Parts: sequence; C-alpha cells; structure tokens
Amino acid sequence: MSLTPVYAQAAGGGDLLTSFFPIILLIIIFWFFIFRPQQKKAKAHQEMLMAIRRGDVVVTTGGLVGKVSRVKENEDLEIEIASGVKVKVVRSMIADVRSKPEPVNDNK
Repeated sequence: MSLTPVYAQAAGGGDLLTSFFPIILLIIIFWFFIFRPQQKKAKAHQEMLMAIRRGDVVVTTGGLVGKVSRVKENEDLEIEIASGVKVKVVRSMIADVRSKPEPVNDNK
C-alpha cells in the first residue's frame, strides 16, 4: 500500500519550530565562533588606536615603521620614519603599536 500525496505532505509538514531548529542552531554557532570574536578584535583595535601617544613605535597598514612625533587633532598622527623624515598618517591606518615607552612630558 503506497502513501497518497496528501498523506505524505501532512506527515512531512512537522512543527514549524522543529523545521527551523537547524537554521537557528547554525546562526548561534556562527555568532559565537565568527561574529563575536570579530567584534571583540575590532573593539580592541579601536581602543589601541585611541591610546596612541607621542613616542609610541607604530606600524602602518602599508608596512612603515616609525615613531609618533606628534598627535594632530583626533584623526592625524605625525610619524618619524627616519631621521628628519616625518609623514602624516590617518590614525585608522595604524595596524599595530610595537612599543609603548614611558609617557613623554608634553610641558616643554
């Protein structure tokens, strides 16, 4: 005896929650293993950028390594990449802070 198409549809329909459970489970897994760590990393990078001060040795996204000689406004940094060679860099283009020396006295 074979199943009629109407009976097969009624038996395979199932509960709506049960049918969406695998999709919900995948979303939760992606959240904990991909999106959440990415958000934490972005937040830590933003905090690192805001903590850059004069005297820090930084690496730009282009690979230049230099010492911060002056912090201009909120977005711009002046970096000395060689003796007497200073370049202006946007703060968001800093990839890493290599070393943080003792705080520099700005009251000269």
